[in-house]
Amino acid sequence: MAEKAEVVFVDGVRTPFGRAGEKGMYWQTRADDLVVKAMIGLMDRNPTLPPDRVDDVAIAATTQTGDQGLTLGRTAALLAGLPKTVPGYAIDRMCAGAMTSVTTIAGAIAFGAYDVGIAGGVEHMGRHPMGFNADPNPRFLSEKLVSADALNMGNTAERIHDRFPALTKERSDRYAMRSQQKAFAAYENGKLQPDLVPVATRTDAGWGLATRDEALRPGTTMEGLAALKTPFRPHGRVTAGNSSGLNDGATASILASADAAKELGLSVKMRMVSFAYAGVEPEIMGIGPVPSTEKALRKAGLTIQDIGLFELNEAFAVQVLSLLDHFGIDDEDPRVNQWGGAIAVGHPLASSGVRLMVQLAAQFKEHPEVQYGLTAMCIGLGQGGSVIWENPHYTGKKKGTK
Repeated sequence: MAEKAEVVFVDGVRTPFGRAGEKGMYWQTRADDLVVKAMIGLMDRNPTLPPDRVDDVAIAATTQTGDQGLTLGRTAALLAGLPKTVPGYAIDRMCAGAMTSVTTIAGAIAFGAYDVGIAGGVEHMGRHPMGFNADPNPRFLSEKLVSADALNMGNTAERIHDRFPALTKERSDRYAMRSQQKAFAAYENGKLQPDLVPVATRTDAGWGLATRDEALRPGTTMEGLAALKTPFRPHGRVTAGNSSGLNDGATASILASADAAKELGLSVKMRMVSFAYAGVEPEIMGIGPVPSTEKALRKAGLTIQDIGLFELNEAFAVQVLSLLDHFGIDDEDPRVNQWGGAIAVGHPLASSGVRLMVQLAAQFKEHPEVQYGLTAMCIGLGQGGSVIWENPHYTGKKKGTK
């Protein structure tokens, strides 16, 4: 059998992320149209890729119903104008849907079954709130397989605060404030815009164009955060300010074998080194990226000291802090979420994994002194997902040296 193929991240894009609900900019936009728009933008950016060379399309959604149902990868491929010969499928791993789309396509490429694939995700939390119409098996609770808290993500975040007293509300609030500041600075410096696909929006006021994330709060202060309610328990520590919001948005990426990328003249923005998923107690699902990262590092033969850039999904500030503390990384470490994260820009569940990759790929280009980067996220029902990437621009030299 042939050796496994090297998997590369060719390119990735996303729509601007909107606020979920009637006041959000995508309230009158279909979920499938969001991901189709992302896919069309992605293909337009890579004109040397013949559409009929796409071997498969994997699109994730957490709530697969209505305009997020009907085997999204196939329907989105058809709506995006890909040939009818291109197959597709849907994936659900809750928050890590797009991440799983990427790693599943990558596995097929590494095996030699595919040369090129499209992977992404979409979540319209305005139309489809997480868990809407779900019917959890009563055995989960009657047989005490999980606590009732495990089905509420905010309660699981409070549990992390309980378990690790060093993870204070003040630290969470400060981390959240910094995320807002970094994301605003990234916009001001034109870091995020190159990978955003503008989306036409329709509201009662007429047509508009979404060109940036809707939920940014650059004026966030510690005083303002301290005054917010704690909805998950009285005198709790998790608030709307130190958590990601409810959002709508979509992502799409192209993965290929290194040989196919060379043949087709495609860019190579990152090389996949390893990936891993891990399970933890559902009641404290936020610590999931700790064992998944340890597993991915072990598979890659690396240590956490080898990671020069981190893109961690900020479902909750305390969840990111739990990973940083575990690995001995400072809250303000400049390697971590340089351009802010989900607390600021939003977390449309199944789409977020590719957003992390898009931002890491752009940062790799700016940091040739960094060899390896990590994208990682917690996942509902007690899981974590981690992908380690290598920088193709790596020179081995520190920035600013000859």
